Amino acid sequence: MLKKRVKYFLINSLIFIIALCLITFFQIERTPVNAVSESELNLPIIMYHSLLKDSKMQNDFTISPELFENDLKYLQSENYTTIVVEDLIDYVYRGKELPDKCIMLTFDDGYYNNYYYAYPLLKKYNSKAVISPIISMTEKFTETEDISPSYGHISVSDIKEMVESGYVEIQNHSYDLHKLSPRKGADKRYGESNEAYRKSITEDIMHAQNYLTENVGITPKCFVYPFGAKGKETPQIIKDMGFLCTMTCTEEMNYISKDTESLYELGRYRRDLNESMEHLMNRINSDIK
Repeated sequence: MLKKRVKYFLINSLIFIIALCLITFFQIERTPVNAVSESELNLPIIMYHSLLKDSKMQNDFTISPELFENDLKYLQSENYTTIVVEDLIDYVYRGKELPDKCIMLTFDDGYYNNYYYAYPLLKKYNSKAVISPIISMTEKFTETEDISPSYGHISVSDIKEMVESGYVEIQNHSYDLHKLSPRKGADKRYGESNEAYRKSITEDIMHAQNYLTENVGITPKCFVYPFGAKGKETPQIIKDMGFLCTMTCTEEMNYISKDTESLYELGRYRRDLNESMEHLMNRINSDIK
């Protein structure tokens, strides 16, 4: 009788172990590729525009080169590592690691002073930045060769030099959508049909893509919304074009995980001349959920 009970116990135990293994196997198989990891990486993104020495020309979107240098000094002293979009894509899509304390510096519009002032400082402090030029302006200043930190925009040769250095990454800010009228940025016009809207912004954004591919040899993977303006249909249209990342002008912390969706609608904090980088970073860190 005792032998039968032992045999019965062993058989039931074996059945239980096999069942448990099967359940675990199917749970693993069903785990989606983009499942969000329990750990998320906090990524603050700072949005710059123009750098000029003349204090009379400084405003909410233009700061001095000295202030930008102080920013780089502060971030270096606080052990921040500057990263670019490709680093995020490597992290999410290819499993590469990112530093625990990283930050992204971005410049919108592609002013010539980004090349004249910011680029040398990035090299000096071994830092990286993302520049998103208005490609119609790049095309114009490439043709005219009109060089001025006060009003010019980066040319094809400027872009090539910065990209080849490894300190600057170029992303798409549209060909000619950086306007308030008749359309504000990439937003939908009043009364515009969905079909006409999709066609219009797709042609403009892909024009910028093709220009950079043909003239610089790069194909941006991130679209940076001009003015942060977009309609409810815009995010899907951008995804359909093949972009793996988008940036807005909303001031909020980003939480990057292995979920590919975490690379879209990234928030950015605008850098102006009214506060120190230390104060800005304290404000940003207070937003962490």
